[in-house]
Amino acid sequence: MGWLKERRRARIRRSGLPEAWRRIVKRSVPYVRLLPPADRAELEGKILVFLTEKRFEGTAGLAISDQIRLTIAAQACILLLHRRTDYYPGLYSIVVYPRSYVAHQVERDESGIVTEGPQPRLGESWKEGAVVLSWADVKRDAAEPGTGHNVVFHEFAHQLDAEAGRPDGAPLLPDPTMYRTWSKTFEEGYAQLQRELASGREPPLDPYAALNPAEFFAVATETFFEKPRELRRRMPGLHEQLRAYYNQDPAAFVPESSEPTNR
Repeated sequence: MGWLKERRRARIRRSGLPEAWRRIVKRSVPYVRLLPPADRAELEGKILVFLTEKRFEGTAGLAISDQIRLTIAAQACILLLHRRTDYYPGLYSIVVYPRSYVAHQVERDESGIVTEGPQPRLGESWKEGAVVLSWADVKRDAAEPGTGHNVVFHEFAHQLDAEAGRPDGAPLLPDPTMYRTWSKTFEEGYAQLQRELASGREPPLDPYAALNPAEFFAVATETFFEKPRELRRRMPGLHEQLRAYYNQDPAAFVPESSEPTNR
């Protein structure tokens, strides 16, 4: 990260979030109200940098508003708190649909079987350039923290994963010595999820996490921020790895949720 870029970003962070924007964030993203004051102040600075550097595009007739930009930016930047970050360097554009949309999907499972066809989407993350989101789902997830489902956390976790190259559930870790434990813990967690699904028990993560390691990391991220105490109780090793990676612990301030994990 160049010093000129960081100097410019520091100036943007110091400019302060306008009060009207602060009210939108508090109203639209109640999770932010749970954060400690120092975290809220840091988050506001990161939101300003994010909004300066990323382009928002409405599609299918959706006009981009301050509420849309701030609701997405606030949640995307929660994943960046307390961390040295380049603000999703491969991301240039956030494309927003009014509601869920249909995309053509080509997918290969772990056995090599390829399926192809139209698929309804709430969001998607491209390795280079864009995140695509359904505004109806972004708005609902932001307004109802604690359900275990958050499309912004999910898609921006994919962006973090892609910073290391091919998205495979192993993002760039702050310390190279973390990779061995990370790999072991995630493999064990993935196997645990598969076992619980096979036995018919309610799994600790949304079943979509069983699709592949990249989705496992994205869904685990959703659960870490949305239902951190449940994750800590049922998958303590996974919770600890995510706590170390994100350098924060939502279990310290997010209340226990009685909502089911499954979508």
